[in-house]
Amino acid sequence: GVRDVMFLYEENRCSMTYMYEYPEYLKIKLPKKTARRYPAYELYLYGEGNYAEENKNLLLTGIPVLFLPGNAGSYKQVRSLGSIALRKAEDVDFKYHFNFFSVNFNEELVALYGGSLQRQTKFVHECIKVILKLYKDREFAPSSVAIVGHSMGGLVARALLTLKNFKPELINLLITQATPHVAPVMPLDKYLTDFYTAVNNHWILKAQDLRNLTTLSMAGGFRDYQVRSGLAFLPRLSQHDSALSVVSSAVPRAWASTDHLSIVWCKELILATIRAFFDLIDENTRQITEDPKKRMSVLNHHFVRHPAKMYEENPEAFTHLTGAFNWITVKVSKWTYSVYNDSDGKYFSFPLASHRKSYSHVYCENSMLDTSSWIYGCMNTNSSMCLEAADLSWRAELLPTTKVVMLKLLDYPSLSHIVIQVPPAVGNKYTLGCEFFKEDSRTVQLPVTHLFSFGFSSSKILLNSTGLLYNVQLQHFNQIYQAFKIYIDSHCQSLKERKPSVYRLHIPWSYEDSITVAKVPSLAEISAKLHIAQPHSDSSLPELNIYSSPDCQYEVSKTVLFYSYYPFILFFQIVRFHAGAFPVYIVSNILLTYGGQLSTLRSTGQCSDFSLQLVRTAKPYKVEPLISIVVFLQGFNWFREIWESLSLPEVDAAVLSSQDAWFPLVSLILFLFGTGIAYWSGVFFSTSLRLFSSLWLTLIRPPELQKDKLITPSRLCGMISLALVSWTTCGAFAVLIIYLQYLFKPVHIFVTSVFHFQDSDHSKETSQNSSTHTVKAQSSVDSIPEATQSPSNSKTSAEAINSLKMHITVLNLFTWIVLLNLPSLIYWLKNLRYNVRLDPDPCRSTAIILVCILEILMNSSISEVKSSKLLKIAAKVPLPLSVAMLAFGQMHLYRVPHFVTFSLLLHMLCCFV
Repeated sequence: GVRDVMFLYEENRCSMTYMYEYPEYLKIKLPKKTARRYPAYELYLYGEGNYAEENKNLLLTGIPVLFLPGNAGSYKQVRSLGSIALRKAEDVDFKYHFNFFSVNFNEELVALYGGSLQRQTKFVHECIKVILKLYKDREFAPSSVAIVGHSMGGLVARALLTLKNFKPELINLLITQATPHVAPVMPLDKYLTDFYTAVNNHWILKAQDLRNLTTLSMAGGFRDYQVRSGLAFLPRLSQHDSALSVVSSAVPRAWASTDHLSIVWCKELILATIRAFFDLIDENTRQITEDPKKRMSVLNHHFVRHPAKMYEENPEAFTHLTGAFNWITVKVSKWTYSVYNDSDGKYFSFPLASHRKSYSHVYCENSMLDTSSWIYGCMNTNSSMCLEAADLSWRAELLPTTKVVMLKLLDYPSLSHIVIQVPPAVGNKYTLGCEFFKEDSRTVQLPVTHLFSFGFSSSKILLNSTGLLYNVQLQHFNQIYQAFKIYIDSHCQSLKERKPSVYRLHIPWSYEDSITVAKVPSLAEISAKLHIAQPHSDSSLPELNIYSSPDCQYEVSKTVLFYSYYPFILFFQIVRFHAGAFPVYIVSNILLTYGGQLSTLRSTGQCSDFSLQLVRTAKPYKVEPLISIVVFLQGFNWFREIWESLSLPEVDAAVLSSQDAWFPLVSLILFLFGTGIAYWSGVFFSTSLRLFSSLWLTLIRPPELQKDKLITPSRLCGMISLALVSWTTCGAFAVLIIYLQYLFKPVHIFVTSVFHFQDSDHSKETSQNSSTHTVKAQSSVDSIPEATQSPSNSKTSAEAINSLKMHITVLNLFTWIVLLNLPSLIYWLKNLRYNVRLDPDPCRSTAIILVCILEILMNSSISEVKSSKLLKIAAKVPLPLSVAMLAFGQMHLYRVPHFVTFSLLLHMLCCFV
């Protein structure tokens, strides 16, 4: 599953954007108060060559666009947009042009640390005010700024509207690129999740106030394994229709999936964006139009359905058919025509009266991909010629190798003829085709494999193509866990040259279509997976549209072998949708093992080995049923009311289920993944311990283990020092220091036990036997033979080994706490030159508690815990904590350290009570 997500996707079909002149970034001077408040942030103006020189005095006359980089993004990523916009402005002799500004966020890791998101939002607000001041007193001064936000930059742009003193009219257009709008990819701190909640709630509750803001969200498709496309779809807003979400694979003239970075420079997408920008200009104000309907119309034209014509706001309803063209009447139901070096223009007229009774639709295609009109509808009832006709070219749709139009005859009762215009073509070669058909005859159904269809599942459809279009409906294909391959095998009767076939997987409830172009004959493979599940209110069926070649045979097959192939595609979807929850399931398994070790210690006086205890204790039936019952009961109002009265947070699985991102058995599979990873992490720790111990043993003669008080003046000073470090600098830094100290504890115990075991037996055995014992002792934690030791050392050695096993488990738990807090540490280190203290710090209070707990635990022994009155409670608490962790931690990873800390706190108290 991981391999499929990371490596098995379509090839990169994006072209690189290049600058024709050297890019320059002019730093904009900010007000002193702003610069002092945000020392790490900067604002730049992009330019190239002469354009950059002209703008150095900041006498700007263009249309302002502000680019916001994302997580660890650079302000220089604006160059693709800025450069292509400059070339486009040159094409129109600078009648209109855009000024692209970019914010330098110091490449902060805002996707992993949410403490700076609010600060970034406020800085962007200040930048907008500074930008608009640059145009003050100009003839066509702008009153608003368009924003393009990549990744988390798009979320920061949306967050502007949550600021109390922000005026919504300062933004009229927002385009986001691969922005996770729905939820954070890795919810590692409370500031991040709270920020998302505030932004999304505001956009839903204040939807009426957003009518003047037009928003476009572009997702990268399956190549983007960092932000899955389902997260990039804007929350559904029923109050207004000024928001649009598309996947790059469905964008006309791009039709390519992009990874998380290439969406910024993908030439096909950048061209579509810049074309849209220029079509959005109001000729009167020379700024982006204030009409929200026109803005949505332009975005739909360039990003949803392109009719292969230049955008027109109000196209003429009727067109005069002029020119000395020959009129040819076509009465057959299927017609094709090849054009090559035709010097005479022609009009092909198709009378509809004879076809209305027998057919329901007419379909036409044209391989000439110019932007001129080519298909018309006439209303003459008595003549085969017409001088005035309705331009039906606006009903067409552009595909990679052709432009097509399909009309339902009942929707055009007043039309008497369809007219195809073929202009003179000197040096051009292209084909046209039209056919009348009944919808039922061109629609076939293909059942889709369900999750529980065990064994071999296969479906085949044979299409003996005499037409130009077929629609294959995919029945019951509506959930994200349904994933399979479709194979289309094409065979043709003759070997003559044919246009390529186009296969489109059309998902009607979202703009996530994918298009495949294949030569004929060939075997084409199409990967069928969904980005978002079908809404409950939608009953439409996904379709595979086959734009075929005549006289060819198409065999459409979907073959699934459950035991060998299907699980890997299923795991692909699990990894893609739920990889962020892996740490929760891993720590849950370790916590169950930890509780099992404490329970074994209480009953037998011995601490069991981590791997053996994991096998015995980490069982999914201990945690899964309770969570499933709670999720089921939350479907009832009475239970929800009781739950809310107890001020309990909503179960994460219920939230994911409401988002259609949860599916049967996923929690069980994730738990088993967690068990496997936890097992191998235990093996890794044991192996690392032996390696470090062997190295230490060859270099240093370790001192004998001394039993000391748990709290001594030096340890107390260490606790206070690390607590101060946590309070004054960064909590994660203090956690890392105590973790590194703790790492030496099991190594010290292991080395000391081995060395003194060798030393005690040195007088009784030969050097050869002693060497053998050394090898045996180093081979495993459990391999120290206690029987041969003297009675005085046997008890001490057994106690040391039991302590060692417990320390390894605690260290395993603590490692995950360190990993989950690592992003805030990296952020603090990167911004250390601006501020010594991380503010806000998501783990400051937790770090202080952990420092105190671990300073005591690392110096404790198993004998103190074994005799404790609290051991029974400490052994039973990890199970409910593990359940709570799975219930409330999947969408809130920052809660995981809290559950682990509470369990370690009870362990520490066992040393005293």
